Amino acid sequence: MPSIKKEDAALGATIEGINLSERISKEDLDFIRTNLAIHQVVFFRDQNLSSKDHRNFALKLGELQTHPAYPTVKDYPEITILENDKDNPSKIEEWHTDMTFKSHPPLGSILIGKIIPKTGGDTLFSSLSSAYDDLPNSLKITIKDFSAEHSFEKGFQESLAEPGGRQRLSEALKENPPVSHPVVRTHPVTGRKLLYINRLFTSKINELSQTKSEELLSFLFDHIHKEKYIFRFKWEKNSIAFWDNRSVLHKPDNDYWPQLRRMERITINDPIRPY
Repeated sequence: MPSIKKEDAALGATIEGINLSERISKEDLDFIRTNLAIHQVVFFRDQNLSSKDHRNFALKLGELQTHPAYPTVKDYPEITILENDKDNPSKIEEWHTDMTFKSHPPLGSILIGKIIPKTGGDTLFSSLSSAYDDLPNSLKITIKDFSAEHSFEKGFQESLAEPGGRQRLSEALKENPPVSHPVVRTHPVTGRKLLYINRLFTSKINELSQTKSEELLSFLFDHIHKEKYIFRFKWEKNSIAFWDNRSVLHKPDNDYWPQLRRMERITINDPIRPY
């Protein structure tokens, strides 16, 4: 029987009693889905998954996405490699929700720790629904019908600025023009409202002037990054973090550099556009 152990934080819980490399029953899949929506990010320990196991588990939860900017595991184009060492420092330093530059951002991501540094390298998660709950009612009313632009170009500006960067990512730029999503999103499972913005990809609020947009976004970004909404996950080899991309921000702590850290991620498609 699977069990759930909630973290003492605004989000996060560890699931025990399910081996993800074996056949997973419908009841266990429902258990995972339900707890993902409730706790926003769920963790598993000691899951020695092959690439085939990783993909098979993810396919039980939905169709899989590919990423336009990262390398992938051989024969598994759905599995993104996130590998950094002294010669390849991480470019991701900022809080973000995955791929909000798409019209249908992912439902969630399943990240496996393959090579874990001796020290550092945690991942931080922040609850966008708890952050929304704490806003003053007057601000909730002000922003309830606002929309915001999300931009691939903004999010990957460092990679684009590298020699040959625009040429390497030219197809991704063409395929991912800016899109708009509601500033206040409703979670399709729990019905909770949340702040659907992130500093990496959100470029402006459409209904405001540039100055007013920058002021409001700056305030909201600072708000959603407050310590009380955050849980810090400490990695071990073969640990898994499965986060609900509809309601969570995350970012890596790159304090492990220049040690080697290798993670492998699958991203699950969401057929429902944010509303």
